[in-house]
Amino acid sequence: MKNSPDVDFLIFDLGNVIIDIDYQRSLSLIKSKLEESFHDRVDIFYQTEFHKSYEKGLISSIQFRDEVRNYFDQPWTDQEIDMLWNSLLGKIPPQRLDLVRELRKKYQVGVLSNTNEIHIDAVHEMLRTEHGLDRFDPIFDWVFYSHEMGLAKPSAEIYEKMLVELNTSPDRVLFFDDLKANVEGAKAVGLQAIHVTGPQVIFDFFGDV
Repeated sequence: MKNSPDVDFLIFDLGNVIIDIDYQRSLSLIKSKLEESFHDRVDIFYQTEFHKSYEKGLISSIQFRDEVRNYFDQPWTDQEIDMLWNSLLGKIPPQRLDLVRELRKKYQVGVLSNTNEIHIDAVHEMLRTEHGLDRFDPIFDWVFYSHEMGLAKPSAEIYEKMLVELNTSPDRVLFFDDLKANVEGAKAVGLQAIHVTGPQVIFDFFGDV
């Protein structure tokens, strides 16, 4: 192993760490369904209060879909909204799951992800059809989803709540995330953290395990 960090827990974000995602693909697809006058709304979609609330599980999927219809003034069906919303999801490369399996022999491994019910349902379907897994639990010891915790990165509270669940101190955790703000948020709480800037970062970090 190239790096063998002195920690007990390795915690991974999902998007662009375990699962390939492409926000721009989703935004472009939404724009293709709308008149140009609505495109500005697409660009700030992820900053809307209802999106933030959904990510924290403060509103239901039914409420979220209704908010999307109202926001874009469209009569989209639930299925259309889910298709547009999930279009950012790419593949789950098996090599990443294999890496986690190997790392689990030495560390406790977990997920900490800002996500939502619609995305996770789609991800679980991908795991079933592509990897023969019902959920992430057979691979990870810990799974923390923002919409189940009522909190979202990069708030200090979500990392602190995770540490309570892990029953550990922040210096015993190494966290990997693709967003700099989330990495900085983790470091502010005392976690060790790595900014994942590309698909090879976690492989380059650990080397041949």
